[in-house]
Amino acid sequence: MNSSDLTSNGGDHSGAHPADTSYTDTQILRALDLIYDPRSSNEHRQGASQYLEQIKAQDQAPSHGYILASNSSHPPIIRHYGLSLLEDAIRHRWTGYTPKQSLALREWVVKLAQGIAQEDPAFIRNKIAQLWVDIATRSWVLDWMDMDELLVRLWAGSVCQKELVLEVLETLSENCFGKEDTTAALRGTELGKACVEIFTPAEIMIQHFPKRDTSINVRFGGEGWLFRISTLLRWYSQEEQNNPELQTCAVKALSTLKSVIYWIILRAIATTNCIQRIFECLTMSNQALQLVAVEALCALYVRPSYTDDDIQDLVWPLFKHETVNTLKNLYQWSIVDANDIDEEKYLLCKKLSEMVHDVGKFLDTQLDVIPQEADLPNFLDLLLRIAQNESLHVSIAVLHLWIQLLDSDSIGDSPPVMNLIGPLLEICSQRLLRYEALPEDSNVPAILFLKGDIDTIPERHAFLGNYARFCRDIVNCIVQKQPLDAIAHILNQTDQVLHRLYDGEPPINAQTYSKTSIPTLKLDAQFSVIEASLLGYSRWRAVRRAKKDDTMTATTGPLNQKIQQWCFHLMELRFEDPTILQRVVNLTVEFVESTLKGNGEFVIRVFHFSFDMMNILRDIPGQFQAFVYNEAVVECRRYCGQQLQRLALREADQLMTAYGDIEATIGRYCQSVDVDQQERDRCISVLFVIVQRAANIDQQKREARLEEFIADVMHMWQDPALSASLSSFAGFCDLLGLSSLQSYFVKRKANQIEDWAAAPLDDEGKVLRIQIEDARDNLPLRATKTFLGISVERTEPGTPPYQVANALWSKYLPIILPNLLQLISFAHSFPDPVSWSELPSELRGIPARVLRDRYWQVGISSGSRDDFYSQIEETKLTMEGLASTIRSSLRMVRETSYRLLYAMSLLGDTLYEYQGLPEPLSRAVFGNASLLTIHQTGTILAGIPPIIYSCPPHARAHFVPPLLIAMFEFLDQKISTEWTRIEQRKAASGPDDDLVEEMKDEAILRQLTNTCVGFVVRLLEPDSRTSPPSPSLQARQQPSPATSSPPSPPSLRDFILAHPPALQPLILFCTHALRMPDSRACGLIARALRSVLPAFATPTAAAAPVREYLASAVLKAAIESLHDPYFVDIQSDLALLIAGILAAYAAQTPTPRLILLSLPGMTVPGVDAALGKLLEKGDGKRRGAVVLRLLEGLRGVSVSEMGKRPREGRGRSELEKRFVQGGVVGLRGREGSSPDLGGVADMFA
Repeated sequence: MNSSDLTSNGGDHSGAHPADTSYTDTQILRALDLIYDPRSSNEHRQGASQYLEQIKAQDQAPSHGYILASNSSHPPIIRHYGLSLLEDAIRHRWTGYTPKQSLALREWVVKLAQGIAQEDPAFIRNKIAQLWVDIATRSWVLDWMDMDELLVRLWAGSVCQKELVLEVLETLSENCFGKEDTTAALRGTELGKACVEIFTPAEIMIQHFPKRDTSINVRFGGEGWLFRISTLLRWYSQEEQNNPELQTCAVKALSTLKSVIYWIILRAIATTNCIQRIFECLTMSNQALQLVAVEALCALYVRPSYTDDDIQDLVWPLFKHETVNTLKNLYQWSIVDANDIDEEKYLLCKKLSEMVHDVGKFLDTQLDVIPQEADLPNFLDLLLRIAQNESLHVSIAVLHLWIQLLDSDSIGDSPPVMNLIGPLLEICSQRLLRYEALPEDSNVPAILFLKGDIDTIPERHAFLGNYARFCRDIVNCIVQKQPLDAIAHILNQTDQVLHRLYDGEPPINAQTYSKTSIPTLKLDAQFSVIEASLLGYSRWRAVRRAKKDDTMTATTGPLNQKIQQWCFHLMELRFEDPTILQRVVNLTVEFVESTLKGNGEFVIRVFHFSFDMMNILRDIPGQFQAFVYNEAVVECRRYCGQQLQRLALREADQLMTAYGDIEATIGRYCQSVDVDQQERDRCISVLFVIVQRAANIDQQKREARLEEFIADVMHMWQDPALSASLSSFAGFCDLLGLSSLQSYFVKRKANQIEDWAAAPLDDEGKVLRIQIEDARDNLPLRATKTFLGISVERTEPGTPPYQVANALWSKYLPIILPNLLQLISFAHSFPDPVSWSELPSELRGIPARVLRDRYWQVGISSGSRDDFYSQIEETKLTMEGLASTIRSSLRMVRETSYRLLYAMSLLGDTLYEYQGLPEPLSRAVFGNASLLTIHQTGTILAGIPPIIYSCPPHARAHFVPPLLIAMFEFLDQKISTEWTRIEQRKAASGPDDDLVEEMKDEAILRQLTNTCVGFVVRLLEPDSRTSPPSPSLQARQQPSPATSSPPSPPSLRDFILAHPPALQPLILFCTHALRMPDSRACGLIARALRSVLPAFATPTAAAAPVREYLASAVLKAAIESLHDPYFVDIQSDLALLIAGILAAYAAQTPTPRLILLSLPGMTVPGVDAALGKLLEKGDGKRRGAVVLRLLEGLRGVSVSEMGKRPREGRGRSELEKRFVQGGVVGLRGREGSSPDLGGVADMFA
């Protein structure tokens, strides 16, 4: 900007009177009339809009803006345009104004504020307040010293002026301590000090900061705004409750108070009686006032770092009898009916629950200073009532609190708590129902509420998972307190459920069978209560054992006997429902692993029970048109076999005492024609693991017996015919029964069949399908996975079972691995047209079509999951069914091979020191993987990373780089290509296109992208689980003995950063991931890249190439994403990455500076000034603000413009966010603590 003035005459601005610009103002009015006149043509409307945009660029624009805005006779839309001219000048041209021009703008805004009237629309008043704040963040405390005085004088005016002052104060508070305002962040400490000064009473400032610098005075009067707001609320509550204008002002006052409470000195809140004022608002009939009052209390009690005096003055008053009764009455009034939800009352109910949770946490740590007048039983009764609310969203916060109280050393055993454990146990027993299994149209109140509370299915499932975990934790805590009574009650309760399980329910019908029937869900919930009680009982015993309690046996003996007898009774019952039967088997095995562990009689009884159930299920014939029921029978039968393996793994010594009987029983079972090879292998593996794990067996006999178990499968691997078949793709197809597939597709003219699911198989096709299934079952993969997997499961290096497994398999790995890699390679190359030479050109796309998966996607696919699988069953004998059989065989080869590789990795050096393995392994897994679908690619990402994590440090140099290089070259190409394809499909789609398949593909791709990004984060971030190695991993390294402890080996992260060839494709993927349209993935990658920047800041030759790439390609990608409106939610992460690159590398290479200067609108002084600020010491928020300010003209849109951080919005609180995320835990001491937002003392140090 040149030296010309804000007005056309360049006159003095001491009076802030704009010059005459009447002609231009008239033109502006005409342009606005054209835009909003419905009779205007589009051409005239566009021309008027262009003219108004041009006005903003004129030096006289602020003058025009003030004239339009200050004339109350203008329509509001015209006045608002005038305010937008002032806003544009303040936000985008402020730094170019002279002091006189800045003063003129400020005086105009002050005059506008002083001139507002009650009849002015709210958006006009709020806009003026925003302009005031925009100027304040730029000039307050610098050259504007009387702002507080001006606000106080406005405060003495009308009600609407009070509202404007409150809006200014609230916005200023949010900008300085809350939302990400780049201008405020650049002056963070300066503005923060001033805010603290004007809000806090003078005497409190003197007490807390007696040595602060008082040479610059920004406050007017000693009382401070906290006191003024408190006084206003008192006046309203005593005098003016029926004044509608003052009601709105009171709501605004509480909203401002809520914003300030997050950071203000706690003593200031106490001395200004704010708590009393807020609580008085809870008793009023104004619902909006009640809601914001509760929100203000939430803001207060979520803060940490309370002193004893603060607790005495701010916390304990809420435990008084009258206060608790008021909260009870408010809660009772806020309860809503699930079939007729009053949204405002329901929101108040949820916030009230959250506030009570925050207050109740003080009982855990401060019970010793609770005053006598506190009505603790009454408060706990309130907690119980809220926990009983039909809305899970209302009750979850209080359930979380109950866990802390029950687990508390100070209050957990107090009479008021103990008196309520019965109702609590009842609540949790009822709420352990799997609500996610209920149908969407269920009229259960909890479901009706939940559908409105949480939109997305994944978040809903995460919420329900957390809710169930809290219920289990409460049961756990209760049993720890009263194991005998609690477990007896729970078992009796379960007997009642079993007795009445089918009351009011129709008998089981195979054709209409459901795995989630009401009886099944009821029994599952009750069994979940039992499982939680077993954990509590185990912890009670562990505590007593640690204390060497001699009386423990007097309790455990009778209780264990009661539990055993109850289990015997349970195993005598008979259930027709296979899903219920599966749950019963699961529970009995849980008893073996917990309460009755080591009880030989019980172990053998449960083993035979599980086996008998598997045998009974074998005899159940398949039901016609009952896919779900038949599948449940097969699944339960398979599950029983898995539980036999589980018992053998944990109780081998107990089972060895009955080994002869078990061997004979399994032998007879395996001879049945109804038992397939996979089930036969599973049964034999039970004998295998008993022999491997049992202690009292001669070692030579053990080894000989184990060799016998795997002799048949090893013979298959050693068969020369297998190697011969795997020497070519044709041989691979012959091995899988696919040799005649090409000719069959040609005969059927498969390319001309539009809907394969509607094309029945002919006799040749049916034979081919059976042939493929038989060939799949004859491969040695599954059997090897069964025996190798179970031999290394739950083994630790150095233990006898581990040594036995290593000795057994080490001689077979060289035999298995070459053919295993060939199987993987050919399975991946199946859709390659080159492999299908017999197919004519028009059929070359058939292999890719065969490989196209059918899958059900929650929230996207139509119908239920059971409906989807029923459709698959119905199309089994169609062309699509044949394709599904082929896919199943190929999927089995791929996934079983990955699992075999992982099982081999658990053998440590036996795999990792295998000579010449990394390159062939990389080629086999990734050489043809680009031909797979994104759905199939996900299985690679699930199977290969654990092999990399498990690699011992001494083997990393030769093993890890080839695998990482191949993996990230493949993933980068695959994921980038798929995102491009998705975006092209979106651009080409029309309004009438069916987007279901596109949505499913995008959902799977987004999941794959985030899984890959999670892998990158684990590799690169310093606090990842790869650093330092786990104890078991260190044990697998098998170091040579030494007299002194060797230094800790470098982490996998350090290894990767020190090996550029391995790092290069990883960083290249990260660069491309910054531009992938997934905000979560982009944000995680930005944080991961920031963590590696310091590693290449040293001026060494080895670091230079990586540093240069980060300073160029990564910097450009981050700037491009910052420019993209899609990534508005993660602008702060991108800004911090850019700031980190500039701060770390700008002094060592000119590249970052040159890139910035090449951007539109960048100037040398502006870039150099920003770089200078970034090179200074400062926190991340300030550095990010510097970048956002520098690139403000390039950002696609700012966060504030998108409205992503609304102050008055009803977004989720931090507590609510935690409840809809996975991994939240319930017990005390294992949850994240709140950030300390009250640390303003550092500002005055």
